[in-house]
Amino acid sequence: MENIQLTQVSQAAQVIVNLDKARAAMVNGVSKIGEVIQGYADGISQAFDLVDNAGNVTTKWYDLQGALNKPVKAERKLFVDAMEKRGYETDTINTYWSRVKKAAGYQTAGNKASATADTDAKTLAELKTMLNRIFNDDTDCKAQQVKGLLIDAFVQMGGDAMKLGTNNKG
Repeated sequence: MENIQLTQVSQAAQVIVNLDKARAAMVNGVSKIGEVIQGYADGISQAFDLVDNAGNVTTKWYDLQGALNKPVKAERKLFVDAMEKRGYETDTINTYWSRVKKAAGYQTAGNKASATADTDAKTLAELKTMLNRIFNDDTDCKAQQVKGLLIDAFVQMGGDAMKLGTNNKG
């Protein structure tokens, strides 16, 4: 039993050493930034991601909450302090931290795929806008020639054709 505990302590110490090296490489090697950011992101992931007994990640470090997030906050403070000592401003520090998170797999709201309902709702609204533009334009344009197809798509997506345009031309 004592041998297992010593092994676990040794492994934990190695993770900390790896994380320290990764942080130092990040702060000191900004010139090779893509590679360095990925190395730091990998180090943080190795240190703080929650894994199951099979080694599968169950929670990424950037999604940790409450007490589980304290070590991540402490690491961020070490990162901020090291970057400030090198003369970097808060905006730059935050940008690099965001890049580390992204390299570790974090997706911002803008990078996440929209839910189907959102896509459908946006498409329906855009079709309505296009159709209203076509209905309110009396010129003979190509859009007038495909208006029927767009109306069919609008109706199939749940729109009411009778509420299109101010003139309600066919």
